[in-house]
Amino acid sequence: MIAAAVRAAPSTTGSCTMSSACQTCGACCASFRVSFYWGETDACPGGTVPAELTTPINPWRVAMRGTETAPVHCIALQGEVGISVGCGIYTRRSSTCHEFTEGDERCNDARARHGLPALGLVKA
Repeated sequence: MIAAAVRAAPSTTGSCTMSSACQTCGACCASFRVSFYWGETDACPGGTVPAELTTPINPWRVAMRGTETAPVHCIALQGEVGISVGCGIYTRRSSTCHEFTEGDERCNDARARHGLPALGLVKA
């Protein structure tokens, strides 16, 4: 089941594309807990995140498996941090992932945790 939910997907799917900096990083997915409202999972009508890739945090929130304990490594993260990465559920990722901004303080904190240099903030 889990393997089917996280297919060997490239980092580009349809009109959604990870930035080139993100494709060589992945530090955010290997540094922080990715938690969000359970209604974002496909267990709820309209939800997109595969429920089998999550674990309950409390009655209202779930986290991506692999991000709830140390060492952190999101189950959907494919590849090697700092080399080449992609998200197996990129077009179905949670709001937490959508809200992460390349080059902001959290991004650069994650990069530092993995020995990667800071990035400049990318303007939308």
